[in-house]
Parts: sequence; C-alpha cells; structure tokens
Amino acid sequence: MSNSEGPHPSPRRRAPRTAIALRVVAYFIAAWGTIAVLAAGLFPAALVVTLALALYGTLPLVVFLRSLGWPFYPNAAFRLLVVRPFLYVNLMLPLVAGAGLIGALGGAPFGGGHWLEAGRVLAGLVLVALAIVLAAGYIGSRWLVVRHVDAFVRGLPPSFDGLKIGQLSDLHIGPHTSRRFIDAVVRATHALSPDLVAITGDLIDDRAEDVAVYASLLGSLSAPSGVFMIPGNHDVYAGWDDVEHALRRANLGTVLVNEARVIQRGDDAIAVVGTGDPAGGRRGTSRAAPDIDRALAGVPEDATVVAFAHNPALWPSLASRGVALTLSGHTHWGQFALPRLGWSLASPFLAHAMGAHTSEDGDAVLYISPGTGYWGIPFRLGARPEVTLVTLRRAEAAAAEVHPARSVWRASTAGPHSYSSRARQRARSRKRSRLSRP
Repeated sequence: MSNSEGPHPSPRRRAPRTAIALRVVAYFIAAWGTIAVLAAGLFPAALVVTLALALYGTLPLVVFLRSLGWPFYPNAAFRLLVVRPFLYVNLMLPLVAGAGLIGALGGAPFGGGHWLEAGRVLAGLVLVALAIVLAAGYIGSRWLVVRHVDAFVRGLPPSFDGLKIGQLSDLHIGPHTSRRFIDAVVRATHALSPDLVAITGDLIDDRAEDVAVYASLLGSLSAPSGVFMIPGNHDVYAGWDDVEHALRRANLGTVLVNEARVIQRGDDAIAVVGTGDPAGGRRGTSRAAPDIDRALAGVPEDATVVAFAHNPALWPSLASRGVALTLSGHTHWGQFALPRLGWSLASPFLAHAMGAHTSEDGDAVLYISPGTGYWGIPFRLGARPEVTLVTLRRAEAAAAEVHPARSVWRASTAGPHSYSSRARQRARSRKRSRLSRP
C-alpha cells in the first residue's frame, strides 16, 4: 500500500528526542520533588509556593522549545520578569536540590527526622551562598572599568604611532539593557578621545528587532576616523541579513563583514579589517561566515593591518597572513575570571580566552576584551565590563602591555563620577602589569 502523506521522521530520529525529553522531565520531577519534600511544613502554603516556582521555572522552557524560540518579540518586561527569573531559578535548582538530597542522605543513618533537618540545613546554606555570589556578580556586571592597552606594532607607519582605538565588545543590547549603564559607556568612550571606535561583535542580544534599541542607546557614539562594527555569533543567530540591513539603515557607522577600509595620514596608511563570524558557517556558506582571504583582498601591499574579529579563534589565521593586531571579544572571560592567574571559565574551552597574546614569530598581537555587556544573567566576577583604549606604538617587535583597569562607574552609586587629580596620579604611579596567557 502506498503512503501518500510523504516521508515521516525515522524511528531512530524520534527515539533520541524522546529519550532526551524523558530525561529532562525526570530531572525536573526529581529536583522539584526534592525541594517540595524539604519545604513541606516550613511555612503555610509551602507546597503551593514550591509548585508556583516549579511552573515559573518550566513553562517558559516548554514555550521556547515548542516554537524553537519565542513566538513573539520579548519586550523589556518579559525579559526582566520572565526570562531572568527563569534563568536564576534553573541555575540554582540543581545545586540547592542536590545539596538537600546529599544532606538528607547524610542525616538518614541517625534516624528520626534528622534526615529532613540535615537536608534543609544544607540546602539552605547552599541557597544563601548562591544568593551572595549572584548578588556580587550582579554588582560586578554594573561596575564599569576602563583599561589601557599599549599594542607595540612592528613596522607601524610613524604618523600612526599613538593612534587610539576605543574597543567595545559583547554589548548584547536589548530592551532590557540599562540606558543609564550604556550612557556611562558612551561617556567613558568619548572621554578617552579615541581616533576610531571598534565594536567587536555581539552588538545585540538575540533578535533583529534589538537593533532599534541599539540605535537609540549608542547612536551618539562617534570618533574622528569612524565607528566600525562587525558581526558576532549572537548577531548571526538573530538573523544577520536583517541585523545588517537595520544597522546600515540606522547609519550608526561602518559595518565591516570580510571587508577592509584604509585610513590615511599624509602619505602613510593602515588598513582596518572586519571579519565574519564562525557562527555564520564555513567560508562561502553565508555572508556572515568568515572569509579572511576576501577580507584582506583590498588591503594595499605592505600596509599595517588591524583586524576586528569577534571570535579569537580566527587570530592564528589572521596572524599567519600578516595581520599585526587583532581585537576580539566573544569569550566574556567566562564572566568569571581570576585575572592574576590568567584563568577564566572560558579558559578550559579556548586556546586564547582572555588578555593579550603575542604570536610565536613575534609579529602579531591579539587582545581579547572581557566585553562590555553580559549574556544570560547579569553576572560578572573578575571580568568587569570594560571600555578598552588600545594605543598603537611603533616598535621593532610585536608585544602588548595591559595596564590595570580603572573603575569608572558603579550602578550601585548615585551616578557616574570622575577621578581626582590625586587618584589619577596614583593610577599612573601604579606598576604596569601584563595579563598572563591562560
């Protein structure tokens, strides 16, 4: 008998999806069941509160997965009142439930109700510890810093010695983004008087509609030699064709996608290059895919090249093609880092995760910004949001000197503040340091 209804998914394809779904359901039942047992009797309506939290922590996931994304544009209220609590709840759930279960098992041999008491105590301790860490991370995500980086460039034309590049990265702008914070970012950038500004990817959070918010918040950003923007993976996920069209229509600066621009100073010139992002696929599969050969095709012979590449994984290919300096972002330094040790949450997964790096042949430099915004929950420890000023220095060999970050603005204070002359003097007299390679 013929099948006129067309091809159906094979049982082999359906089976893994079903198995994964069953595991997720089993996890939520076990985790929330543990919380319910521990909470029962603690206060009136404890089970009702637990059920409400369970629904709040699972229903958004069901809606998101069924539509493979939000079936509507998530406005500020939705992101702040639904998405953010969902993320917080599901971040803490396995740790609190796991601690409660371990405590209960540890107290069981003592008989009576000791298992319940031990479970509650350990779960409570973990809950309090998590709350403290998350609160500290929230403050860190609003604690803006400025960092100066001297990039020593071999063969830099004399007239470009001292060129200042303001770098912003990973802003992740959306309707939930604090206007007050971004205003401080723009003011801090302008106060540095950069010759040009590079925004090295992840301009928006996750929807092409976020470009309108980006334009309203950063439309005043300017520099004498221009503002340059490149795609990051989140810009690609949002639909790069629509994002790029909206950016160009808003006239916010120069969008570089595997393209180069030449900057002249008298008879001297350097080239600035913007790459695509690996999230766009392999070379040629989409306009947003990285194509380094195409990006460098318009660069004059023997010109010093400064590249903006969101993902630092592109640096080895850029360096091998003679790019002197690459500015990247993407990693956020894991949003949790130990800078003195050169380690971040991103370090186990990336060869170059944070800070400054020099190629083995001594011809190329990479600087990876920790980013200026955040992704997911507002959380940063050891990786504060950064406005970077990269100053080009003419030198015989490539190197980078990364200066200590200076606090600019904290959201917990009354507002932005400037340093006194004494504070500036202390900052200058501080010993300059490098970030070690992770």
